[in-house]
Amino acid sequence: MGLVGKKGCCGQQRKGKGIMNNKKNLKMKPVGSEYMEQYNALLRYVFQVTEQELSSIGWQEREIIRAKFPTMEKADVIGWFDDDNLVSQVAVYPMQARIFGKTYAMGGLTGVGTYPEYSNMGLMHKLLEQALKNMKERGQDICYLYPYSIPYYRRKGWEIISDKISYEIKDYQLPKNHQVPGDVRRVDTEGEELKAAYNRYAMRTHGAILRDDLAWNEYWLWDSDDIMAAVYYNENNEPDGYVIYWIAKEVFHIKDMIFNNEEARTGLWNFVAAHFSMINQVEGDTYTDEPLAFLLEDASIKEVISPYYMGRIVDFVSFIEKYPFKPSVLDREWKFKLIDPVMECNQGNFSLTISREGCGQVVRIMEPCQDEINIQTMTTMLMGYKRPEYLARIGRIKAAEWTIDMLEDAIEQQTPYISDYF
Repeated sequence: MGLVGKKGCCGQQRKGKGIMNNKKNLKMKPVGSEYMEQYNALLRYVFQVTEQELSSIGWQEREIIRAKFPTMEKADVIGWFDDDNLVSQVAVYPMQARIFGKTYAMGGLTGVGTYPEYSNMGLMHKLLEQALKNMKERGQDICYLYPYSIPYYRRKGWEIISDKISYEIKDYQLPKNHQVPGDVRRVDTEGEELKAAYNRYAMRTHGAILRDDLAWNEYWLWDSDDIMAAVYYNENNEPDGYVIYWIAKEVFHIKDMIFNNEEARTGLWNFVAAHFSMINQVEGDTYTDEPLAFLLEDASIKEVISPYYMGRIVDFVSFIEKYPFKPSVLDREWKFKLIDPVMECNQGNFSLTISREGCGQVVRIMEPCQDEINIQTMTTMLMGYKRPEYLARIGRIKAAEWTIDMLEDAIEQQTPYISDYF
């Protein structure tokens, strides 16, 4: 259905030598809509998208360009040009994400690619550096991306912040029907009912992207016309969850299922199980940290967990100003050295103070610090993906035991939910 796993950056896996070929007239500049065809051609080359794959989901070359055009106009796209030929590029979508009940401006990094003959020149490093500086200027304190190469982006300051669990359930393993006070209604995938259900869920879910038209366009971009959706409404006629799915060759495929409570989860699985006579099994993905098997009477299902999205704090000081720490009876302080391979504003010694109410403040200090952490570890810790105690145990945080205990008490315990793909 989708092109998962093809988001790439051709020729950028190895560290650039920083030596540019003088025969090439290379210049970095914004990529305007007049370069849309070149932008699309580079994406297709790097992501290895064939005409056959496009036709299998009903796309034509021109349709992709038309679909991407509104996104390009809203995005910050920068690239390297050899004369007037686009040879390397990145795009940043203006988005919003919920982080422990707060709404953050977020930069969605995508469209990363370089033609192989221009690799090993340090072009992508400079593009990512400029993209991050642009995000900082726009107040986008956090950046999400779907990685083609986890090691590459780790070297640039990103870290894993969410997982995807893929599962297979045989028809005889489906949960039995349980009565619920609400009901499930099939809806138009492009209708307001589905958007209302997602908005209601995302506002109360840590890590979730608040989808505007741009984000919804990216969410649906690679799905076929066979995709369907059903919403669970509670007894007050409020949307409490949905399932997005398609049925093919006696398999019920679940693109995503969200629910605000156990009642909605039960109602949606009642709907899936109602297709028992039509299907042999259910295959789907879930983006929470809760394996599905434990919730089923027959728990012997196949589940595969894999890293999904990576994140990166863009401006550490600004990020902390909005970040909701847990309240305490005492004020707290942590002095440490922060390491960032790209952003100088995040590099150096800092003092983090957390008030009793849970408000954080960071100031740069001149005194030497024994404690040490890098921006990758700081991101995954503050996003709740990995706990301070675990990170200290594997050597990712250098700090005293009492400091780790303080961080454990100060940071909320919830892993991010991200089901988008851009």
